[in-house]
Parts: sequence; C-alpha cells; structure tokens
Amino acid sequence: MTEEKKRLIIIDGNAIIHRAFHALPALTTKKGELINAIYGFLLVFFKTIKEFRPDFIAATFDFPAPTFRHQKYKPYKATREKAPEELYEQIPKIKKILGTLNVQIFEKPGFEADDLIGTISKKGGEGTETIILTGDLDALQLVDENIRVYALRKGLKDTILYDREKVKEKYNGLGPEQLINFKSLRGDPSDNIPGVPGIGEKTAIKLIKEFGTLENLYSSLNKVNQSLQVKLREHKEQAFISKMLAKIKLDVPVEFDLEKCRWGEYNKEKVVQILKAYDFQSLIKRLPEKQKKENLSLLK
Repeated sequence: MTEEKKRLIIIDGNAIIHRAFHALPALTTKKGELINAIYGFLLVFFKTIKEFRPDFIAATFDFPAPTFRHQKYKPYKATREKAPEELYEQIPKIKKILGTLNVQIFEKPGFEADDLIGTISKKGGEGTETIILTGDLDALQLVDENIRVYALRKGLKDTILYDREKVKEKYNGLGPEQLINFKSLRGDPSDNIPGVPGIGEKTAIKLIKEFGTLENLYSSLNKVNQSLQVKLREHKEQAFISKMLAKIKLDVPVEFDLEKCRWGEYNKEKVVQILKAYDFQSLIKRLPEKQKKENLSLLK
C-alpha cells in the first residue's frame, strides 16, 4: 500500500485579491472602511480549504517593483490599467490576516508571484500533491502529475480544477508543457506579450501541435506556407521574447521549508478578533479547523 500524498495549496495572492475587489460591491465596515477585497479573498480561501483539506498552505504575492521581464522588455504589462488605490490599501490587511492564520507568505524583488508559485510547486516533490489557487490561467503551464490548478472562472464561486486532460480540452489538444510555445506565437494582450502579429489562436495551436516547440518551428520554416513564413521570419525576435516573457521561472532563489507551511496551527481567538473588527460575523462561522483528510486524492 503506497503512502498517501500530502497536499499543498499555493495561493496566487494578487490574482485572488483583484478578482475579489472587482467581483464584489464596495462593502464597508460600520466605520466606513472598504473591505470588499478582504472579504472576497477570505471567502475563496475558506472555501478552498474546506474543499481540499490541505496539509500545507503557502501564499505568494507580487513585489511592488519592476521584474526581470520589465528589464528585458519595457512594454511588458504596460497596457494594463493600474488598479484603484482602494484595492492596494487592502493588501497589507489581507497579509496580516494570513499571518495571524500562520500562513507563510512569499514575495521576492524582481519576480512575480507566478515565478514563486512555479518554484515552490516544484519544491514540493513527488510526495506532495499541489493545488494552485488562482484567478488567471498563466499557471496552467505548471500542471503535471503532481500539480493541479484551481481557477476562478466567473466571480468568486464558479471554479474549475485543471489537470492535464482539462488543459488539453481547453487548448484543443495542447498539453501544459506546450502552452509557453503557444503564447510565443499567439501572444497575450492582458500582459502585453506581443506574439507574432497575424497569427491567431487556431493557427498557433496548429503550428505547435505539428512542430512541438518554437525552436522546432523555426528550424523547419520551409514546411509552412509562404505567408506564414514571412510573418514568422519578420517577427522572429518578437516570438522568442514572447516565449521568455510567458515562461514561469522554476528556480527563484527563495527559502522554502514545507514543514513551516503546515496548516492548522493558529490562534483562533486572535483571528476571530480581526474578523470582528472588520464586521465579518458570517466569516467567523466559516473559519476552518484542521480536519482529518479523507480519501480525497486528486491523482489517478
């Protein structure tokens, strides 16, 4: 009988906060303090714990400074509209609540939360089943036999758990390891990743299915039609820059100790005090306890 895998949840902090802020109306405390992002974040957090009963939890956040991607490609995320200051004001409060819940927080100058997620997810090892909680799909490239992505689709309640088959279903047969190459051609307007102009989703999927990687495609350009050859040759540098921008780093120099991320040991009274201070009476009832994990393995 094989030993049951331990389960780690990695939270994409900024993604969940942004989703919560925009999904909920301007909720305020009796004192007039805006708390919609805090409330929404905790709703999702508690729901995820109840559903997956993790052994370990880690939370990642973007560091408020340019990253190595901005240094290599200045237009990276330049078209993204800056979030309201009312959102950013709630982030330290969420971090404080996570700290009181004894959840380890990871952020690193020069890197995005995605890079920390990628690095930590690989540090868990084969003995750990990892679930990435996020509001966007960049993390799908990390999915493998040990890693799943639990993504919010619409609002805060509509969720989907991506394993390898779900990724292939979404991208018409492309596996997680092929998504970086797909983005190299298709680009990503939300992050201002350029891709190759004139190549849409269907063509990008077709090319990556046929050639596997961007490198293989460029070494076999004579096998594609003339009009595509022209586009690909003209924007070769842009395609490879796009691949660099899209690829999540797996080797961020960050100290990670799985045992320090063990979930369930926290001062309940202190957490309740904070929740009461924000008028979160309903959330006190949802405050998760450490539960005995039943046979909930996501691996087949």
